[in-house]
Amino acid sequence: MQFAILGPVEARRPDGTPVALGGPQLRGLLALLALDAGRIVGADRLIDGLHGDHPPEGAAEALQSQVSRLRRRLKDGGAPDGLVEFTPAGYRLAVDPQDVDLHRFERLTAQARETAEADTKLALFTEALALWRGPALDGLADPPRAARLAELRLAAIEDRVEAGLALAQHEKLVAELRELAREHPLRERLTAQLVRALHGSGRSAEALAVFAEARGRLADELGADPSADLADAHAAVLRGSPARRVPVPLTGFVGRDELGRLVAALGTTRLVTLTGPGGAGKTRLAIEATSLQDGEVCFVELAAATEVAPAVLAALGLREQGVLTPGAVSDPADRLVAGLADRSPLLVLDNCEHVVEEAARLVRRLLSECPGLRVLVTSREALGLTGETLVPVGPLPAGAAARLFSERAAAVAPGQTPDPAAVARICAELDGLPLAIELAAARLRTLSAADVAARLGDRFGLLSRGERTAEPRHRTLRGVVEWSWDLLDPREQRLAGRFSVFAGGARLDAVERVCAVPDAEGVLAGLVEKSFVEFGGGRYRMLETIRAFCAEHGEDRRAEHAEYFLDLALTSEPKLRGADQLVALEALSAEHAELHAALRWSVTAAPDLALRLIAALTWYWWLRGLRGEATPFADAALAAIGPEPPPGLTEEYVLGLVHASAADVGIEPILRRLDGPLRYPYLFLLWAFSPHPRAKEGERLAALIGDDRWSRAFARISDGLGAQYNGRIADAEEHFSASLTGFRELGDRWGAASTLEKLAEFADWRGDHVRFRELMDESVRLAAELGSSEDAADLLCRRADGVLREGDIEAAKADYEAAGQARGNPLTLARARGGLGEIARREGDLATARRWYTAALGLDTGPVTGGETRIRLHTGFGWTMAAAGDLDAATELHQEALATALEYANLPGAAQAIEGLAGVLAARDEDERAAFLLGVAVGLRGAPVAGDADVDGVVHRVQARIGADAYSGAFARGREMPPDQAIHELGQRRFVLGS
Repeated sequence: MQFAILGPVEARRPDGTPVALGGPQLRGLLALLALDAGRIVGADRLIDGLHGDHPPEGAAEALQSQVSRLRRRLKDGGAPDGLVEFTPAGYRLAVDPQDVDLHRFERLTAQARETAEADTKLALFTEALALWRGPALDGLADPPRAARLAELRLAAIEDRVEAGLALAQHEKLVAELRELAREHPLRERLTAQLVRALHGSGRSAEALAVFAEARGRLADELGADPSADLADAHAAVLRGSPARRVPVPLTGFVGRDELGRLVAALGTTRLVTLTGPGGAGKTRLAIEATSLQDGEVCFVELAAATEVAPAVLAALGLREQGVLTPGAVSDPADRLVAGLADRSPLLVLDNCEHVVEEAARLVRRLLSECPGLRVLVTSREALGLTGETLVPVGPLPAGAAARLFSERAAAVAPGQTPDPAAVARICAELDGLPLAIELAAARLRTLSAADVAARLGDRFGLLSRGERTAEPRHRTLRGVVEWSWDLLDPREQRLAGRFSVFAGGARLDAVERVCAVPDAEGVLAGLVEKSFVEFGGGRYRMLETIRAFCAEHGEDRRAEHAEYFLDLALTSEPKLRGADQLVALEALSAEHAELHAALRWSVTAAPDLALRLIAALTWYWWLRGLRGEATPFADAALAAIGPEPPPGLTEEYVLGLVHASAADVGIEPILRRLDGPLRYPYLFLLWAFSPHPRAKEGERLAALIGDDRWSRAFARISDGLGAQYNGRIADAEEHFSASLTGFRELGDRWGAASTLEKLAEFADWRGDHVRFRELMDESVRLAAELGSSEDAADLLCRRADGVLREGDIEAAKADYEAAGQARGNPLTLARARGGLGEIARREGDLATARRWYTAALGLDTGPVTGGETRIRLHTGFGWTMAAAGDLDAATELHQEALATALEYANLPGAAQAIEGLAGVLAARDEDERAAFLLGVAVGLRGAPVAGDADVDGVVHRVQARIGADAYSGAFARGREMPPDQAIHELGQRRFVLGS
């Protein structure tokens, strides 16, 4: 007899049928005995378990009666006499503990924890947890014991999840971990596992959002910082390691001799290329080899790509730039070098043959500038680079080929054993090519192996006469695809031919509209059964070899394809500016390959459509940090359209000009034709960050921003920045607060995150540290939800600036270090290094501070937002040199910061540089001039900065030497100086300080 207490308490006969136990008292008694199966349980413990701290009178007599009744129930159910024994010390359930599910659970979990192999560990934990049917004891007895058992279950779940993560089952575990983290919000290990699962699934931004939310919850409810485990998971997301974005095979791997050679080559060389014909199994072999590699692996599918570097950026989860404080569009190759310079991943470039020259150029550069990088390529031809190791992938040996055929045949025709002779003939005639063998095996749904072999023989006899010049393997592969094609019915052929227009697969609604075949769902089902189309994740896909064949036999549906995806982009565009922002981003990202295919066709065949599509995708590209993707399409569309915008598309034409790399068209006259309101209100933002903005046109565009809710909230950001840069802090804060309210009402994360960071800055200046942290934490979370790890890392630096001013050096250092480990944004890395230099300076380690600042200034921080960063770096370095006694060098550095600030009309930045110069004057005992400059700085900024230790130190020194009255007078003269006059007098490259 078996006993179950991990859920409703049950006793079961050997055949599994339950025994009628009666009411809750008898089931509770059995549960208490089963907890200590085989051991004596004292009467007092049983009474306490049944009744708690206040048992009724006569509880001992009642217990004897209940034991008797339980014995009868068990005996009536078929149990032997004496199953519940009485002894002077108490009662005993006389069974083997392994007859109780709890004890089996404990044995299995103990075995799992002692096992080193992750797959065995996972199987044991899965088996153990399957014993649970609900809460232990079902609430019948002994709440403390039930709580302990619930904890054991949760710990086993965490261990089972850990084993799954070790086996790279990240995507599979996300939904379960989300629910577990919701049920146990303060359980940090579960949260850390969710962060790791999201990151491993390529959803790093969501992982950062989960961490930010958990950190806030821990601080609010426990007053605690994240555990080391959770902090490590967060740091791994920022580092971009150890994500393993490798496709998960749907079928088992049939052993190949090349695998050993490939693994050995990956251990000794940095560039390995698998070569062989299409369908030879190069991709499958590469996936198998990567599963044997330690560390970070990134798999880049290039079959549908036309440009290599952007595809690699996307696979690595990198962006060209952030979306909250973006600079100029960076070259994708430069961005990759920056992102990989300090990492040691294995980069797998799959299906390179159609972009082999570009791939070779990129690989050469990455290997030369990223010393820890290794690259594995699959291609029908070698890259031709020095140091490249080639591993040719030939046909499967006869035994392996037969094994592959039999395995695939068993999946489509279970219970049938194909004739070995026929299988051998099929594999031989197909030259051992895996794709050809799998296509042939799929026919066993309707044909015998002998029939398949006979038909293949006829087909290849014809082919060999018609295509003698082709290589045998290529001829055979084409032959088997053509043979499979001929076995399709006419409707299947028509849909397969039309389906080939999809570069990266499609959902059913897209297939129905673009392909326009009646009963598309039913016809697709037939193509899936015949292995012409794959289905997974709600999308239908073709292998590239099959797609290329079908394209030769299908009708041209590119116009219908482009129209469909234009409609999708136009429908999605408004959703990118509201509560559905993340859903719309995900939907467009899923169709990335299709949108690019539509653009490639339309820029020459239908340039007006291309222009509309570019405009509709503009905000998607911005939010994804991929503005550079638009440039080649804009160049081609504008070249086809000419110097005049098409009727009704003036705004779209201007957006094309903003995206273009260069244009002979004068943009200003076309801008003046716009009469608003702008249908794409962010045109103003793109114009501001383009390389050729002019003040008049910018003002005109700002005036054309419409009156809808998003446009009003967006316009207040512009107003706020203008007020801040002109030193009107109260006005700026009012504008940003109104903008935040509007964006929050809309549910727009980009807008809210953009305004939160500015409001946090003002709170920091006032010394409101609690408010500052609240606003910054929310901004980091929203940036992470948008998928922008670059912005999240940059915001960490900004948060660190504030907490350092507050005096929390350890928290600031943690944020700077985490941001410095983020994936390769030079601007963020410069800010992080500068922050670490600032900490070293404050701790008196001036040599280390100089090294950090020198390293930070050596990075290319770019224009626009880079101006602010360089101001901070030069001023921080200037204070460092002043502390070292080198006042000339300090003056030079602060002067450089001031020149940068005035170049960008950044008055707060100018104030920061002038405060540094005041520190130099104070060090030279020129106290009144120092006080004067401190006043000028506050006048330019519009407000003092509370808690600035450097400025406070200067103030105290100067006041101590000249007195409070003299200081106040000089400070007031500086503060009262009109900003225009201050800029004019201080804007000379070598002005006389304070004159």
